[in-house]
Amino acid sequence: MEMSIFQCLWFFLIFVLIAGYFVLDGFDLGAGVLYPFIAKSEGEKAVVRRSVGPVWDGNEVWLLTAGGALFAAFPMAYATTFSGFYLAIMLVLFGLIVRAISFEFRAHDPKWGKAWDICLFLGSLLPALLFGVAVGNIYAGIPMDANGDYSGIPLLGLVTPFTLLTGLLGLAMFLAAGAAWLAVKTDESSVLHTRAANLRVPLSAVALVLFVIVSAYGHFIIQPAMESALGIARWAFAILFVVAIVAAIVFARKPTGDKPAFIAQSASAIMLVGLLACSMFPNLVVASADSVGASITLMNGSATDLSLMWMTIITCIGLPLVLVYHVVIYRTFRGRISEEDVAH
Repeated sequence: MEMSIFQCLWFFLIFVLIAGYFVLDGFDLGAGVLYPFIAKSEGEKAVVRRSVGPVWDGNEVWLLTAGGALFAAFPMAYATTFSGFYLAIMLVLFGLIVRAISFEFRAHDPKWGKAWDICLFLGSLLPALLFGVAVGNIYAGIPMDANGDYSGIPLLGLVTPFTLLTGLLGLAMFLAAGAAWLAVKTDESSVLHTRAANLRVPLSAVALVLFVIVSAYGHFIIQPAMESALGIARWAFAILFVVAIVAAIVFARKPTGDKPAFIAQSASAIMLVGLLACSMFPNLVVASADSVGASITLMNGSATDLSLMWMTIITCIGLPLVLVYHVVIYRTFRGRISEEDVAH
């Protein structure tokens, strides 16, 4: 069965949505995980919350859109992953809900301040770690029955040395993005800015080391026989990832490199998602060696071309509106934040 142009288009469009989420919600998840360690006083905690408060909910739109697009474009892949990873997905949703509540209640309920701080930390940590674990499972392969349903052990069956490494890689990328964002948004003369700026280099270095380990592990041990139709593109994205992460480290060491470091860090996240897309193509969910069912691909797991065509038309109308919204929000709340700003 041959793949159509709409199937290819939506395969990569979903990864574009994932990349948008990885970049935008990545830095505020990272800031949330760093929150109890980097912000010491009430004023510093308020600055961290204010730095992501106006944008976090809009950033999550990319995750919802990616899930909806997967459901409409590739329903078999959606059914397998969302049912097989049900407990993990519920933990992610629980984390996102708890994080949202903590943002809303923290400033208005000082008596429970420490409890809301813990909620913000856990609500950011769970998605930041579990997203990478889920990606590792999709790439490494999961056991499926003849109907394409996940047939492994719920939750525990998803945690392996490889998926744990991919989870740590995702977490390291989120933390590095969070530190880079806080360095951009905080007052350059503040101690909070110094703490955030000092974390960028070690966190980016950890992400680079984990990338090398995950790449070697995945290529030589997990899927040594897996061939992608986009082999050259895989190498290009891998090289660009290394270049971007090294650039982020270089810029982070310069006194005026806050914005360039954040841009380079964001570019590295995009390159990482691009590498995943090229490595997976044309697979959507890989079947493990002990799987009864076959891998879910573009050819056997997609909606009809007519449905994909209408989705494309709707996307051409809706996506520009989302981008305009983000431009307006980020322009409105641009600039650095000091403790004096949050005191009013």
